[in-house]
Amino acid sequence: MKNAPCCQKGSRSKVDLEKVTEFVKIINEPNRLKILCFLREGEQCVCDIWKTLGIPQNLASHHLKVLKDFGLIDSRQNKEEGRKIIYSSNKEAIKKYAESLNNFLISNL
Repeated sequence: MKNAPCCQKGSRSKVDLEKVTEFVKIINEPNRLKILCFLREGEQCVCDIWKTLGIPQNLASHHLKVLKDFGLIDSRQNKEEGRKIIYSSNKEAIKKYAESLNNFLISNL
């Protein structure tokens, strides 16, 4: 017997679909996707991120907050440089959402 459709009310798949939908909304913003791509190279501070992307610092900080609140990136304070915050990608979370998205897309083939 097939699993309940992902759009059916109350199904576990529907809950997963809602999370994947939110993931797609978040990475749909080009600067956020660029940030995730940039963080693949390793940890970065916001000063490097906004300069590399060519966007204002406050806009970079906004996008970093959205990504962090969703759990796609992590941050830590650099003790050697005082208040400097260092960002890194949360590869496990990104992988989980990417796999879930892939599963929804191929399950309907």
